[in-house]
Amino acid sequence: MVAIDMRFGGYQGPASVHSRALAVLKQEIEARLGAAVRIAVDGNIVARGQKASDLLDMVDSGALTLCYFSTSYLGRLVPEFAVLDLPFLVRDRNKAYAALDGRLGALLTEKLGGCSNYRILGFWDNGFRHFSNRVRPIRRPADCRGLRIRNLFSELHVRTFEILGFEAVTLDVRDLVPAVQNGEIDAQDNPLTNIRNFGFLDHHRWITLTGHFFGSAALLCHAPSYESWPEEVRAAVDAAAAVATSAQREFAAAEDAAVLAEIDPERNKIIHLTEDERAAFAAAVKPLVDAQFDRFGEELIGDLA
Repeated sequence: MVAIDMRFGGYQGPASVHSRALAVLKQEIEARLGAAVRIAVDGNIVARGQKASDLLDMVDSGALTLCYFSTSYLGRLVPEFAVLDLPFLVRDRNKAYAALDGRLGALLTEKLGGCSNYRILGFWDNGFRHFSNRVRPIRRPADCRGLRIRNLFSELHVRTFEILGFEAVTLDVRDLVPAVQNGEIDAQDNPLTNIRNFGFLDHHRWITLTGHFFGSAALLCHAPSYESWPEEVRAAVDAAAAVATSAQREFAAAEDAAVLAEIDPERNKIIHLTEDERAAFAAAVKPLVDAQFDRFGEELIGDLA
């Protein structure tokens, strides 16, 4: 039997929760299939000067077998992915996992598979996103006014930031770090693990734990490749993806506590919002959230809230 070649891609360094999960995935597939597969991992294409979003094109074309990527980018193909970008909705990551492993995730997987070359093998934890900035503490929507903030390629993220008073600037991950370093942007939002790993603590004194978005990342496989594999290979990859997804979620949850414990309060100020302060942010964006409930319905969104 000729060995099947698989190529995995990512956009973060080896210490990231995603890169560590890719390593688990590789290990689990090899343990199940042995010499029947050859797996190469390109863990950080950004380090070679490519845009992170190039991963999507590479998996779509089959140049890569598999990657992880924020589901925010998939709304252009399947509008229902927008429900995963609703601000101040998710407060319990385990509830989000249940929705993504249940009917919501099944619907998104089916719809994406029907209109693209992507097959979703799992939904990874892309973290609760928090604001960091170099200008002032953020405790209420008025504190956001006039700050230039980096935005993902997501219409809902842009609209959320604009409602709060930010000036949204769309940047790929490749361009985000230099934009923070040179002051091109004043603020950004990311999970705590990225705020640390991307070096933002060196440039942004204030970190506000808003948890305004709960991010998900899809583990995307090139569907034509998947469908061409023998049944035993597909089964092994599915089983390995389930193990890697569980491990990735554990990594992500543990990172939040670890990063907070590492931050030096003399250097960086962590701002914990009161319930009233968080409620003020949620109230500001409520019309946006309500519009999406009207668009997609309580049945689709309710499992997340």
